[in-house]
Amino acid sequence: MKNYAIGVFDSGMGGLTAVKELNTLLPNEDIIYFGDTARVPYGSRSRETVLKYAQQDVEFLKKHKIKMIIAACGTVSSVVGTSSLAGDLPFTGVIHPAVQAACAATRNNRIGVIGTPATIKSGYYAKAIKSVNPHVKVIGSACPLFVHLVENGYIQRDNQITILAAKEYLEPVIRENVDTLILGCTHYPVIRDIIADIAGPDVTLISSGAEAAKYAYNSLIEKNLLSDREEKGKNTFYVSDSVSLFEENAGNFLGHPVNGDVFSCSLGD
Repeated sequence: MKNYAIGVFDSGMGGLTAVKELNTLLPNEDIIYFGDTARVPYGSRSRETVLKYAQQDVEFLKKHKIKMIIAACGTVSSVVGTSSLAGDLPFTGVIHPAVQAACAATRNNRIGVIGTPATIKSGYYAKAIKSVNPHVKVIGSACPLFVHLVENGYIQRDNQITILAAKEYLEPVIRENVDTLILGCTHYPVIRDIIADIAGPDVTLISSGAEAAKYAYNSLIEKNLLSDREEKGKNTFYVSDSVSLFEENAGNFLGHPVNGDVFSCSLGD
């Protein structure tokens, strides 16, 4: 089982920011990624629909030889909480790893969270932060356009459309003098520079996907499940919509052209 793959899923391509970190931290591991690009975004769906989609995503990954599953989606993570969708397999979302990192980073006990409307509405980030440090004030702000902007390539540091949206979304967070900001959606690191420019140099940004990758690394060590192969691992990607569109845009998340096979699949309704 050591040489089975790590399964990663997301509503679209944002989870590729977690794959990027996994490739860096665990270069000998195989990664199987599923992006539900036909149904993106999950953030505007009901809790029941998000849970149904997430269960379908997990069942798809479990058809392969998988040793761990990462829900690299802030919306799914906020709906699932501490529950596991993966049965007896190691499983993590992106919220708890990010919360641990943010609580360790804050100096003034004021943490901001930006995410999809579903993530912010759930209040799960605030609940998780309070469970670690009840003295922290949490300020959340929903960013409904960010996923669409990133998925459609509006990611340049000087892109005025994305800058305008970011200023509006970040204003209520910055006003509260936060010193730490959780990027509560795995799409957001792609526009990290824009967010950092607006938040300012005194605000520490926490990437939920990167922290989930670190958690996976430590979990596999703890369970003695690290690959013992000597050669570099491979990435395999599955998407529920256009392969060509995925290949065209995935580089924005990975930081380089797609480095693995990409297949199309369907999960149903």
